Amino acid sequence: MAHVVNGRDGLGKRLGIKAFDGQVVKPGSIIVRQNSMRFRAGKNVGMAKNYNLFALAAGKVDFDPRKIVSVVKTSK
Repeated sequence: MAHVVNGRDGLGKRLGIKAFDGQVVKPGSIIVRQNSMRFRAGKNVGMAKNYNLFALAAGKVDFDPRKIVSVVKTSK
């Protein structure tokens, strides 16, 4: 059977959590890729125009039960 492109065979968008709870991140690294505001930005986390969450400071990722993502700074 021949391959038929019918408009539904598109590639995935690679959305989801990229840095999990307790993982160490650098400033600017993406924590969550999302299409809508499923997760909200907490302390030391910024939100891009496309709702992606990224770290504003180096530290450990912290996921709140209310779906708020924060980065807790670690002292060296």
